[in-house]
Amino acid sequence: MELRQIQYFIEAATREHITQASAALHVAQSAISRQISLLEDELGVALFTRKGRNIQLTQAGKIFLDHAERGLLEFNKAEQKIKEYLNPETGLIRLGISTSLSVHTLPIVLQDFHNIHPGIDFQLHQGTVPYLIKLIEKGNIDLAFASPVPKHHELVRSSILYTEDMVLLMSKQHEKAKRGSLPLSQLKKERFITFRSKLSLQELFRDACRQAGFVPNIVFEGEDMDTIKSLVASNFGIALMPENAAAYNLPESVAAVPLSAPKLSRSVGIIRPRDRDLAPSEQLFFLFIDEFYERLHRFGQ
Repeated sequence: MELRQIQYFIEAATREHITQASAALHVAQSAISRQISLLEDELGVALFTRKGRNIQLTQAGKIFLDHAERGLLEFNKAEQKIKEYLNPETGLIRLGISTSLSVHTLPIVLQDFHNIHPGIDFQLHQGTVPYLIKLIEKGNIDLAFASPVPKHHELVRSSILYTEDMVLLMSKQHEKAKRGSLPLSQLKKERFITFRSKLSLQELFRDACRQAGFVPNIVFEGEDMDTIKSLVASNFGIALMPENAAAYNLPESVAAVPLSAPKLSRSVGIIRPRDRDLAPSEQLFFLFIDEFYERLHRFGQ
């Protein structure tokens, strides 16, 4: 079994067309077909069925593709890590960011790091924390900003960077907007705008409402913070949002009111794999993040 056979197979499987795979790889169709045939002979099973000019994976082909992609990814990462060990100032960091996490300092972090290490690039991925953990498990990423930070997870290690309180967002036209702080129990008749279901912020919000003794009237669910803020600005409803995210790009017509009861906060941190070491460039970035947020905490920014 040769590396080029794996590469030809993956390209053909992805495109389901030998001609298109040939064009993408700049290799003759006959060469791709020959190498795939040799691979099938070695495995003792057909990987494709032919349908005219198109091809489709067999069940065995689907199983092999899953492992072949992971194997090729690991090979490419191994090659990258060797290059980085020879020169730690080069590399590509695949960084995850959890949905609904507005890391207002992230552009500053990336820019400051790039100024110090200009040879290291970033590729960003966004999704829920469970999705990011799956990417880490598959080896697609090795670092991710996450909130909430998972504790005692079998696949990832976690470090908390900071915690932030939750605040109420309401139109300044709202009769309660000028209060110094509000208990959630006084808002049981309100219309609420929340993050979509299965996101941790909605779970946090619903749990707070249970503590306050009511079931909320949710009139909109979303995941874009600016959309939620715009709806609050139009007095369509009120929302619960992390204070850092609330402060960023807040419309002038929206007030951020502290929540007096129950007190709610969420953790924001970084997760990384338990079963493998970070590449040199990733280790540099991880240490940089830790020092960056420690400085912010020390100076109260």
